[in-house]
Amino acid sequence: MGKILPIDIDSLLYRSGIEPERVAFKESWDPDRIGPQVLRTICAFANDCHNLNGGYVVIGASEHLGRPNLSAKGLSADDLAAAERWISGSCDRLDPPYSPILSSEAVNGCKLLVVCVPASETRPHRAPGGAGEPHRFWVRIGAETVDAEQHPNLLKALIQQTARVPWDDRPARDARTEDLSSTLVREYLCEIRSGLLDEPDDERVYRRMRLTAKVDDRVVPRNVGLLLFANDPTEWICGAKIEVAHFVADRAGDVLAERVFQGPLLHQLRSCLRYLGDYSMTHVQKRTSRPEARSWVSYPMTAFRETLANAVYHRGYDFDQPEPIKVYIFPSRVEIISYPGPVPGIEPEHFVPHAEIRAAPARNRRIGEFLTEARLTEGRHSGLPKVFGAMEANGSPAPRFDFDRERTYFQVTLRAHPEYAALSAAKDAAHLRAVGSDEEALRRIESSWRANPRSPFLGAELIREYVLRGEVGRAEEVLAAIESQGSVESVRRAEKALAESPMRAADEQRLKDALDLARGPDA
Repeated sequence: MGKILPIDIDSLLYRSGIEPERVAFKESWDPDRIGPQVLRTICAFANDCHNLNGGYVVIGASEHLGRPNLSAKGLSADDLAAAERWISGSCDRLDPPYSPILSSEAVNGCKLLVVCVPASETRPHRAPGGAGEPHRFWVRIGAETVDAEQHPNLLKALIQQTARVPWDDRPARDARTEDLSSTLVREYLCEIRSGLLDEPDDERVYRRMRLTAKVDDRVVPRNVGLLLFANDPTEWICGAKIEVAHFVADRAGDVLAERVFQGPLLHQLRSCLRYLGDYSMTHVQKRTSRPEARSWVSYPMTAFRETLANAVYHRGYDFDQPEPIKVYIFPSRVEIISYPGPVPGIEPEHFVPHAEIRAAPARNRRIGEFLTEARLTEGRHSGLPKVFGAMEANGSPAPRFDFDRERTYFQVTLRAHPEYAALSAAKDAAHLRAVGSDEEALRRIESSWRANPRSPFLGAELIREYVLRGEVGRAEEVLAAIESQGSVESVRRAEKALAESPMRAADEQRLKDALDLARGPDA
């Protein structure tokens, strides 16, 4: 492993913990043909049009079907040295000049030159298009380096970002490097298997990871350094925490439990995910018609992970966003709310299944980078399809995404699996009856059944409630609704509920007739 790169070389080559569009491969070295291509790609990564924090150019390896090809044995020692000299000298030709990080690496005997190109704080840059050609603004679109001047919208977006550094990459002038925890930094480097772990000088590690910046005559942490590697980021960033509230009923109900997750950003995210994972239960149901059991979870863990990590990544942390991320747990849904809303360019129509989200600059380029390297997210725009897919595969209702016209908030609503929602409603109703709130217990079952009228369990519970109260007409209405659905299981449960409920003979015959109608003529 090299001691310069902030990421493990294997993770870089196989794009494990880094977005594919942030890595460019060049199989060989040739100053006349490959050199200009590398210079343009360095320019594009430095311009960082989409706030992904630049990227890497790997020279000495090709790419096939998304995987690196090292069979060519990489670069010779002469080519490696020549490439280093050419790139170091030619980057002065960028306008303004820019200095990337060059690291020679060896993987299975294959010599590579890795050019690490962090996002520039003096963007935008221009590079020559070729021998004798004028300088152009170059940007990355997916895996391609393109001339931004051929794409007016891209050029406009790039110019608008001139001298504009995202908040998470700015220096925290009122903090000191001593506020960073060397232990937390080295735990992270160990986790991602970075060669920087072998560097004994903490200050040099911070500099290589770009956790610090020089301001006037002193070195201070960047905001991202405080968020991830200070023991208590809220000393400087008051909203850097996650608040969880667990409600007995809906918003007007009592709060059953409250938790606040603080500390380094990755730690609080993982702790909150463990808490939500403990809340989501796995249910196994045997089926008479098939030998295998059917299983489902209250909430898919993938949906929790992607939505909460997205909130941590895309929320605002500046002084005008003091509100923490909020997680509200209700009996039949979980809401995750962050502030503010999505960046301009992201619209409601992008939050539907199979929608293609347009490329828009990320709010926090450094936070996203660390989340990806820590395997808490898998790359840009991949989270939304995973949430939809996980909820559908589990048999849960589709997630809902909301934000207001002013983009002051962003809310994700994950609704519980229908059968879990039914069990939760029955549990709440039993608790309410035990404390003498019979009317409230009935309303809890009624509201849950209206939200999920296809639930056999809720239908039977509601019939039982109405029969016990002598409200036969309302029980008939539920039976009629069951008839309209044509659900055999619902009919069977209704029949059982009636058989177990004491009632007058006239009412029993009346409901028996209604049940026969629900069964149908062939029952």
